[in-house]
Amino acid sequence: MIDTIKEILKETLSNINIFIDKPIQIDRSRHPEHGHYSTNIPLLLTKVLKRPPMDIARDIVRAISPHPDIIFKVEIKPPGFINFFISPKALQSVVKEILKTGSEYGRSDQGEGLKAQVEFVSANPTGPLTVGHGRQAVLGDTIARILEWNGFDVEREYYYNDAGRQMRILGYSTYIRYRQLLGYDDKIPEDHYQGDYIVDIAKKIVEKYGDRFKDDPDNNIFKNSAEQAVFEDISKTLKRLDIVFDQFYNEKSLYDDGKIDHVLIKLKERNATYEKDGAIWFRSGKYGGTEDRVLWKSVVNEATYRLPDIAYHVTKFKRGYDLIVDLFGADHHATYPDVLAGLRALGYDTSSVKVLIHQFVTLTKSGEKVKMSTRKATYVTLSELIDEVGKDIVRYFFIMRGMKSHLNFDLELAKTESEENPVFYLQYAYARISSILRNADFKGIKFTGAYDISLLKEPETLTLLDVLGEFREIVLLCKETLEPHHLTNYLQKLATAFHKFYTEHRVLTDNEELTQVRLALVKAVKIVLANGLHLIGVSAPDRM
Repeated sequence: MIDTIKEILKETLSNINIFIDKPIQIDRSRHPEHGHYSTNIPLLLTKVLKRPPMDIARDIVRAISPHPDIIFKVEIKPPGFINFFISPKALQSVVKEILKTGSEYGRSDQGEGLKAQVEFVSANPTGPLTVGHGRQAVLGDTIARILEWNGFDVEREYYYNDAGRQMRILGYSTYIRYRQLLGYDDKIPEDHYQGDYIVDIAKKIVEKYGDRFKDDPDNNIFKNSAEQAVFEDISKTLKRLDIVFDQFYNEKSLYDDGKIDHVLIKLKERNATYEKDGAIWFRSGKYGGTEDRVLWKSVVNEATYRLPDIAYHVTKFKRGYDLIVDLFGADHHATYPDVLAGLRALGYDTSSVKVLIHQFVTLTKSGEKVKMSTRKATYVTLSELIDEVGKDIVRYFFIMRGMKSHLNFDLELAKTESEENPVFYLQYAYARISSILRNADFKGIKFTGAYDISLLKEPETLTLLDVLGEFREIVLLCKETLEPHHLTNYLQKLATAFHKFYTEHRVLTDNEELTQVRLALVKAVKIVLANGLHLIGVSAPDRM
């Protein structure tokens, strides 16, 4: 409908010789009294035409050709808005379209022929995934689903950090636990990994090798065993959320394949680096970054984490993605500008890279904040959270707020089996429709597919039809913003509109014509609910 109104406006402006060099913006009205859609074009044109916006609005409205099957009223509101009221016939038409396209309803081909990569989670394999990792995991997978829904060929990638200081700490933590299990009185350093999972890994080494490595802290058996065990646990946890990656990229390969050295050489050739105080520095500020940053510590012959990140992103460009989505936690807000600066210094156009930063998660239990620390192991793992509230709740709660907002994960609300729980509210709407359709079958009422759509005219029904027609707009909005919470907000709106309709109107009535058209309507609602729930990875149960 937005595209239709845009075309009507373009035609109208052309007819009255008004030309605008900005995209025509059409927004859904927040209040029914302001119509279904609104545009601020007169306000945009006032400086160009040097006329009051209300006068411009009147000229535009007078010139709009009648479209009774689409728009039944157009009105002007100060200081210069034009509001459009959609005709019942146009609202009603959405039912046939939904029933015709079914599970394909709402899809677009805007990304057809385009290749996208979504990199997310990418947590160091140093411990189980926490609830903080969980938010990123669900956000990333949902964004990938939204891009796929809009026609993109999407690859989900996990950047596997298996090199550097954190992995050495992991290996040494395992060695100390190994020694303790052998009876030695070793103390684990305060800044090392303390969790019970390290003890479990050390036990397996003892069972297999005995005390063979008791005096060999640098043996790779400790780091490798811990890395493998932790990563197996990470993969298992993600699968519980229906998250499966297409590719894991190994950080160590950047060193083994010479990609780190290659980046350093290229940056030097472009005069983007200099040597100072036993280190190689990158002129980040020159390329839009923050300030000069150390890329290589010559004294210890080791890269800082920005260098492999730059080298890794070079591989993304070489792999030919049209869209590169990087999803990071809030602790990365100071690092990604330098990575993008590094890419620009190497000659890459970073406009195809979309960096998304999500805020932290606070988990509350019995009204108190649950502290989380990977090394101290005073945290709730993502797997434990799934055990406690289930996959659907976890997925929904992690995306029901904008990623730029701090997320308070309320365990009491998550475990509530009432309409207060937003997931229960959505699934109950879907299950209620399934119950209506089963009841129709039980009563021998068959949906014939022949119905008079004009009978859907009550206020609650027209509101429900209007919300159904919004689904396409929401999916495109999610694609443009890469913000899944627009979809959860929409699904709540749809469920509310359905519940209000159902409260006021019976579906199975004594009037056969009315029953048939209302069956068509609830079938359409069921399809859109199913499509939306699929996009966010939440199940649609027929019974509750």
